[in-house]
Amino acid sequence: MGVQGKLIVSLEVKCGGHSVHDIFHTNTQHLPNISPSRVKHFEIHEGEKGEIGSVASWKYYEDGKEMFVKTVIEAIDPQTNSITWNAIEGNLLDLYNSFNVIISSEHQWITYALLYEKKTEDISEPLALLDYCIGVIKDIEGHLLEN
Repeated sequence: MGVQGKLIVSLEVKCGGHSVHDIFHTNTQHLPNISPSRVKHFEIHEGEKGEIGSVASWKYYEDGKEMFVKTVIEAIDPQTNSITWNAIEGNLLDLYNSFNVIISSEHQWITYALLYEKKTEDISEPLALLDYCIGVIKDIEGHLLEN
């Protein structure tokens, strides 16, 4: 069993947390246009967008490198405006036995939680991915404020 970890960041957004949550919940397909320097491609393979059990793949840029992940939506909680994705394929699973991303919103705040289990102790914390997540939120906020 690997070493478990959790990284959490909360960001205040001027456009309202519910607006950012809506992008992730029902308009995820727009992320490559909203954040083209970070999200190269998004595609749903199974299920419907924004529904539990739907499977999607993402191509994204982390630290200048193109990465790939396939995710399944594990949970959606309308009370906390949260969505939980579980990585089921891709680069993250080269380093981690499991990797979950939880995005939640409350009023003017967006919170990202990265929950993971490292394959070995010497694997570093996924700080570059956390930085990537912050950048995507800032891109979404800028997009929403412009429109």
